[in-house]
Amino acid sequence: MKKIFFLFFFLSLNKFSFTQGLKNIDINRMLTVANIQYKNVLKVSQDLTKYPRTQDKNGSLKYVNINDWTGGFWAGNLWYMYELTKDTYWKDQAVKWTESLNKNQFNTSHHDLGFMMYCSYGKAYKRTLSPNYKDVLIQSAKSLKSRFNTRVGSIESWNSRMSWDGKTLWDYPVIIDNLMNLELLFFASKETGDNSYKDIAIKHAETALKNHIRPDFSSYHVINYDTISGKVLHRETCQGYADNSTWARGQAWGIYGYTMIYRETKDRKFLDAAIGLSDFFLKHKNLPKDYIPYWDFNVGEEGYDPKFKYNTSVYKEIPRDASAAAIVSSALLELCNYVPLKKKVIYLEAAEKILKSLSTSRYLARPGTNGGFLLKHSTGSFPHNKEVDVPLVYADYYYLEALIRYKNLNKI
Repeated sequence: MKKIFFLFFFLSLNKFSFTQGLKNIDINRMLTVANIQYKNVLKVSQDLTKYPRTQDKNGSLKYVNINDWTGGFWAGNLWYMYELTKDTYWKDQAVKWTESLNKNQFNTSHHDLGFMMYCSYGKAYKRTLSPNYKDVLIQSAKSLKSRFNTRVGSIESWNSRMSWDGKTLWDYPVIIDNLMNLELLFFASKETGDNSYKDIAIKHAETALKNHIRPDFSSYHVINYDTISGKVLHRETCQGYADNSTWARGQAWGIYGYTMIYRETKDRKFLDAAIGLSDFFLKHKNLPKDYIPYWDFNVGEEGYDPKFKYNTSVYKEIPRDASAAAIVSSALLELCNYVPLKKKVIYLEAAEKILKSLSTSRYLARPGTNGGFLLKHSTGSFPHNKEVDVPLVYADYYYLEALIRYKNLNKI
């Protein structure tokens, strides 16, 4: 009888540790802001070939075309609004914007089919179970699969190109972001019964684990491979401070990516990677008190030499990256389901702290501002002086996803 009581007590404690803070974030307040902001965006965004991405220097919406890696996030945001509100207005808008991406299922020019199609059509299929949407996703997975090289053991991220500073030829560049696109391949395997999609995803994840992740669980951004031997030629960065630094959003992609990969494979090495990457992020001496990271963890530190001219006088404070924070928060809210109780509490508290910070006036936009986006203070690519301290559509996407995951914790 005592054993049964102890088990009941432990399970109750486990659930309590997940749900004790739920009342501390007013999700309805965030939805009020999102309702105003996104309806403002939709009023001025009538062209379905132009996808909202950020705000320009004049305060106007900045759009991208269908080939941009961020195009699917806008439809994904609308699906998340529908999930949060159950208002068919958002569903109708989400369907329209999702279906505008249809021809991307045949896009083989880069690796971002997961971002573009799974964040849009994947959400659409989950909520409608439309066979047409499933067919689009499977074709998208075929297109992504075509970029896999067996010698390298990875999906090529970008076509052969010079490094951003023009000094290195990247013959077969693979970026840590690519982990995120593997979810599309896992989906295709489950829906078709064809294990080749899953096998490629696992091989890519294993190769990245070997070459992108450092012994201390920090991460490289770009690995350049020899296509003949499969050997690593260069370990560099494109959007980080230095080749040996830790770019905040790259670390976030790794945390989220390996958490998802563990979910799909139940392979312990991927869980260990997600835990190691998370602990590096959360325990880093340069993580600000509000848990919204600087755009890179090693900006200005000795031993890290940027390939661009870094002028410390331009910014009074190192720019933050709210997008990286949102990605990590969402990832931790999943990862906490796969770890022992002590870790669960740590990860839940961290995710909640990030969400609380993002939901303050410092990061959450005032209605009618910020180009219609929710979050302020994200950084796209500092070395290119591109999208520094701006809203970004994918920051909103992972923020909304994190809010949904946080809201759903009390169902565990």
